[in-house]
Amino acid sequence: MAWTADDIPDQSGRVAVVTGANGGLGLETSRQLARKGAHVVMAARNLDKAATAEEDIRSEVANASLKVYPLDLGSLASIQGAVEQISAEHAQVDLLINNAGVMATPRLETADGFELQFGTNHLAHFALTAQLMPALLKSRAARVVTVTSTARHFAAELDPTDVHMKREYSPWRSYGRSKLANLHFAVELNRRLNDSRSAVTSLVAHPGYSNTDLQTQSARANPGGASQGFFYHVVRWVGMSAARGALSQLRAATDPTAKGGELYAPRWATNGPPERRPLLARSIKSEDLELLWKVSEKETGVEFDVAELVAESRR
Repeated sequence: MAWTADDIPDQSGRVAVVTGANGGLGLETSRQLARKGAHVVMAARNLDKAATAEEDIRSEVANASLKVYPLDLGSLASIQGAVEQISAEHAQVDLLINNAGVMATPRLETADGFELQFGTNHLAHFALTAQLMPALLKSRAARVVTVTSTARHFAAELDPTDVHMKREYSPWRSYGRSKLANLHFAVELNRRLNDSRSAVTSLVAHPGYSNTDLQTQSARANPGGASQGFFYHVVRWVGMSAARGALSQLRAATDPTAKGGELYAPRWATNGPPERRPLLARSIKSEDLELLWKVSEKETGVEFDVAELVAESRR
């Protein structure tokens, strides 16, 4: 039978951090986790929109345990501040859903000078995960779920001499590159955790073709952009609802049978119930994963020594 939100096990006593929780997939993920008893940290940049999202969830889930935290993924300082606040208020974190992102924007830069899509979609979540890892390691069986996209199949190559695509920029190839980085990060993180014999696991999910704010934001950022406008209109006719699209990351986060390193995605690639899907060896070559890790540490200035963090948690 198809997996649905009703299959989510009881999450009472667990703390879940969801990025981009103020709308779309993040909102629906937060809603279902709260419905099942988790305390949900709703991390978002737009606090007015996040407050509205919180009210929306509480209107359906009377006993929802929620708190909004400011998090701007375009700023390493904001990420550090959010981690400090979350860690001060929660002894451990059980779920981290790296969900937020931007899509097919013009070439813009974050506050730290990163190309916007690679910086927001990947580097920010790399830094966030690294800094939250001590809290995740305090959980008996924490999971990190990072959201990718089928756009990874037409990704631009990661060039370590031009990480921020200053020489040649394409909105869609940049987006694909950031989504491939999400996949590579999730798989490599799980390998390092597994090698360190940690109980924390890392999984990856993609929501298929879902009707969310992402298309609206993309079209708004690219006035006159033909492809962005096309997808903005088409997704409203054939896309899944945000609630259905969120099921892939919810299954990766909560299904007791899910294992580290697995990909969860719609049955028919862009539509359908969430299922475990194969990862092709050519899409997760070790040299590509290691290169991404090195580039990510260098660009963010965040050393993410998984083995050392695991060892430290046991002292």
